[in-house]
Amino acid sequence: MNTTSGKETRVREEKLRCDACPVMCYIGEGKIGACDRYANQGGEIVRCDPLTVLDRTLEHGGEVRPFLGRDWHDGLSTDDLFVTAVGAGTTYPDYKPAPFLASREVDGADFVTVVTEAIFSYCGVKVKIDTDRHLGHEGAVIRHQGEAVGLMITSEYGSQMMSLGGVDHLTGGSKLEGRVTCDVLLRLLNREAVTLTVDGGAEVVVEAGVAPIVDGQQEARMRVGCGSATIGMFASQWQGLVDEVVVVDDHITGVVSEHQAGKVLGWPDTGIRIKGRRSTPGRYFQVAEPGLGWGGTNIDDPLSILGPWLEKKGAREGLSLLMVSTTGEHAAYFELDADLEPQAKPMPEALKPSVALIAENCEPALCTVMFMGGAGGSLRSGVTRNPVKLTDAVQAGRADVTVGGAKSFVWPGGGITLMADVTQTPKGAFGMVPTPAIVAPLEFTVSKEEYEALGGHVDSVRDVLDILQSGGAYARDSHVFGKGEDSE
Repeated sequence: MNTTSGKETRVREEKLRCDACPVMCYIGEGKIGACDRYANQGGEIVRCDPLTVLDRTLEHGGEVRPFLGRDWHDGLSTDDLFVTAVGAGTTYPDYKPAPFLASREVDGADFVTVVTEAIFSYCGVKVKIDTDRHLGHEGAVIRHQGEAVGLMITSEYGSQMMSLGGVDHLTGGSKLEGRVTCDVLLRLLNREAVTLTVDGGAEVVVEAGVAPIVDGQQEARMRVGCGSATIGMFASQWQGLVDEVVVVDDHITGVVSEHQAGKVLGWPDTGIRIKGRRSTPGRYFQVAEPGLGWGGTNIDDPLSILGPWLEKKGAREGLSLLMVSTTGEHAAYFELDADLEPQAKPMPEALKPSVALIAENCEPALCTVMFMGGAGGSLRSGVTRNPVKLTDAVQAGRADVTVGGAKSFVWPGGGITLMADVTQTPKGAFGMVPTPAIVAPLEFTVSKEEYEALGGHVDSVRDVLDILQSGGAYARDSHVFGKGEDSE
C-alpha cells in the first residue's frame, strides 16, 4: 500500500482480459483463467498447453524425434506430421482466422490443415457399455451427484447405450445441472472414470476403454450373442452329449430341440416348456424381467423359467438338461427324476468344454465413449469467409474433419454433426469453459486448391515446419508423439 496525506491507497493489480471465450476473464500476472487453459504470462495471454503434433512415423514404431522447436531441422519431411488442435487455442469471436492454418506436403500434394479448439454447447457423448446386466429401462434418467446428465437409449447387441450431455442439460436446466453435466462430459472425454446412477436401475462406473463396473461388479466379457444365436453357433457341439440345452437371455432365450439349428441336426423333442412369449420355434421373449442375474435377467434360479415337462412330447426320467447363459458365466446341469422334475447334478466333464467355448467366444467388455458435437455456428468462419462452403465441402467429402487427430464420422444431412472415439485422441485433449461448454480440438484438412476455392484465410497459412520452429500466439513449444500415444 502507498500512503498519501496519511491515507492508505491500494495498488490495484493490472489484469488482462482474455477474449478466448464468452466468459471474458480478467487474469492477473502469473494466473490462469477459469478454464485452466489460458494464462497471463509476462503481460500476454498465452495458451497453457503446447501445440500437439502427431507423427505417423512414431505411430508405426519409428524413431522418436525431439519435440522442442530448436531441435527441428530443415530436412524433416512433413509427410509424417499432422498438426492437431490440441493446445492450439480458440478464436472468439470467430470471424478471425483460426489460430493455426498449417500447410504441408503429403505424397507430393499440398494440403492445408486448419486447427481450432472449438467451443461446443451443442455436444455430448454416446456411451456403449458392454454388458448383459440391466442398467435401466430405455428413457430412464441418468444422474451424477443427483443431477440429471443424460438418459438410457436403445440397447444394442450385447451392449447398453447411454446418451449424456447435450445443450438442454448444459444450458436448459439449473446452473448446478449445467456445471455437473459439463464436468461429467469433460472427465469422460479425457478418459477418466465417472460414476453414474440410473433412475430405477444400476450404478455404473464408466471409463473409456476400460471394463464397466455395474453395482460394484466389474464386467469381464460381453455376450457371444443372444440365446438364439448361441444355439445356432454351438448346437453341433452339444449333439450327442446332452438331451436338451436352454440358453437363458433377457432378450431371446434359445431352446436347442425346438430351434431350427437343432431340427437340421435331427434333434428329438424333449417335452420342455418355457415360460415367456414364443416368437419362432426355439426362440422365446420375456422369459423374465431384466436384471443382474442369468443372461441379463433378474433370475438366480434358471429352473424358474421352465413350465411342467410334457411326457407325451418326449419328456422322460433321466433326460439331461444343460442351462447356460450367453456369456458362459452361469451354467448348470440337471436330470429329470421319475416325476419329470429337474434335479441338479454335477456338470459332466464332457459338457465343460462347450461352456468354456461360449466364454472363449465372448469379447472383452469395455466402455466406449464417443464425442458427438455439432460443428456449426461461427467457428467455421475461422476456416473460411463463406462458412456454408466449408459445410458443403465436408458433406461432399472434399474436406476431412478430425478431432484431435482422430477420424470422425460425419452424419449426412445439414450441418457438420460428427462423432469420434475419444480413445483415439491424445489424453487430456478436451477442455471446458464455464459458460458451461466443452472445448474440443477440431481440424479441417483440405487440398490447397480446395482451400482457396472455399474462400479461406490464405494469407494466414503457414508451413508446418515454420509453426514447429517458431510457434505462434498460443504455442511457444510443441509436443510431438505417435498417434494414439499420450502426450504426457
